[in-house]
Amino acid sequence: MRQFPTRATEMVATLWRHRELVTTATKREILGRYRGSMLGLLWSFFNPLLMLGVYTFVFSEIFKARWGSGTGSKSEFALILFAGLIIFNLFTECINRAPSLITANVNYVKKVVFPLEILPAVTLISALFHGTISLAVWLLAYWALFGTPHLTALYFPLILFPLMMLTMGLSWLLAATGVFLRDITHVVTIITSVLMFLSPIFYPLTALPEAYRPILYANPLTIVIEQTRAVLFFGETPDPLILCGYWLMSFFIAWAGFAWFQKTRKGFADVL
Repeated sequence: MRQFPTRATEMVATLWRHRELVTTATKREILGRYRGSMLGLLWSFFNPLLMLGVYTFVFSEIFKARWGSGTGSKSEFALILFAGLIIFNLFTECINRAPSLITANVNYVKKVVFPLEILPAVTLISALFHGTISLAVWLLAYWALFGTPHLTALYFPLILFPLMMLTMGLSWLLAATGVFLRDITHVVTIITSVLMFLSPIFYPLTALPEAYRPILYANPLTIVIEQTRAVLFFGETPDPLILCGYWLMSFFIAWAGFAWFQKTRKGFADVL
């Protein structure tokens, strides 16, 4: 029986070996989403622009929401909120699709010698494409409302990359588990819905009483969202200790997820 290596180095090596296949599959994934529409890829720009406008109106005009440590302006709240949503949407787009990645591609399991481990990477890169468009909209809005973005925005990749590792690890874990336990799809959908309100997206972390803050810190998105706002909007440098800890945690989760995927993939064909 074919053996599938679980070494940490194999996580990177397999993606590099199959980089052309990943690129082709990602292009098909992105273009397929807009195939047949009149505006095509332009929807990837208009969608975040529209959502930015909707959130601004709903939370600033209807709910009269203001950010605790800010100036209280509507545009400020909208940009702080949208920065958190960019992170959340990137994460949940991958996680919600992960449990069905293998079951939705049965032909790759049974009929073709296909590197199944790249499927989460294709989903992640596709989500990164849309996340990059959303970030471009955010930067344009910041420039129009407040002027030149802070130079600390250059730290953003250092915050984003461990989130990518974390997302890949959880995607590998859920993709493999979803083959054997189909109910995991519904469980994940519920968890991500709850996660939106347990993440400091619509409110600052300081708005919670001290007793409840550890609950939010247990959420893996909390650190990323807080650090993203710090570098993009407030012009602060990321906390090196927190960032180093997050990098280490994300690496081990990615490795654990990859190892689980490689260990269990031998049984995919039998179940499917």
